[in-house]
Amino acid sequence: MTLHTDKETVWLVGGVIALLTLASAIGFLLSKSVKSEGARATVKNLNSRTRAWWVMVIVFGIAMATGGIGSILLFGFTSFMALREFITLTPTTRGDHRTLFWAFFVVTPLQYVLVAVDWYGLFSVLIPVYAFLFLPIRSAAAGECENFLERTAKIQWGLMICVYCVSHVPAILNLRIPGYEGQNGKLLFFLVLVVQMSDVLQYVWGKLLGKHKVAPTVSPNKTWEGLLGGTLSASLLGGAIFWATPFTFWQAFGISLLITFMGFGGGLVMSAIKRDRGVKDYGTLIEGHGGVLDRVDSICFAAPVFFHLIRFYFT
Repeated sequence: MTLHTDKETVWLVGGVIALLTLASAIGFLLSKSVKSEGARATVKNLNSRTRAWWVMVIVFGIAMATGGIGSILLFGFTSFMALREFITLTPTTRGDHRTLFWAFFVVTPLQYVLVAVDWYGLFSVLIPVYAFLFLPIRSAAAGECENFLERTAKIQWGLMICVYCVSHVPAILNLRIPGYEGQNGKLLFFLVLVVQMSDVLQYVWGKLLGKHKVAPTVSPNKTWEGLLGGTLSASLLGGAIFWATPFTFWQAFGISLLITFMGFGGGLVMSAIKRDRGVKDYGTLIEGHGGVLDRVDSICFAAPVFFHLIRFYFT
């Protein structure tokens, strides 16, 4: 697994840095000029998000620069922290401690080892088949039957979302696309950029034009105007950078549209879990973004679809 640095990669990274620099400058100017309390709160939120983005881009850039192993370590750590947040928010019992040991310290690292050695056959079934069957057996062996189905479902669901789905991001580097050898790092960049920009643009369009709520009891800030404006804008961005991918413009646009809608669905589902548990965020690790799972919820749903779509149609 290798990453290839070329002029297109430099342009992509440079474009992101330029956007963040512009966002930081605008945020600074707005913080000095807005007067109303509501506007100041909005600007403060935007500035904290921008600062968090700088940190995440730097970390992501370091991972990309160190090659495939850097990406595996980054997303492996992301999965571990996301799973920790998920299990903390949906607590289990003492009888599940050994099961959780297997989930955190055996299944999670093994999933990323399979990515590292490019063992697709086992990578694709380890969690949805073997872990799915083994972990409830381990819990049952502990002898604690109260809320057994609920406790088991929490662990299995956490593994699927936080580990299995997220592990598809570095697995993109293993895809063998004719005529695109050694350039898969740009596809990884494409996925993260389009999905994350969709989140940002949905927020911006929602603030500007949002009136009609998509699911007010689940996520009051998500509007149809924000959804349509954000996904279409991000999809046009994805189409505009088709030159860095093996896709045509329309393929890049269509794939971007699909993964941005999947990302929106992921955010909605994970918000429903937070509402069920009565919390605003999964954690507080990232200033302006909550926890790790708050930041990767959209990628969790978009990454497997993106990976398998490319694998089935472009390899």
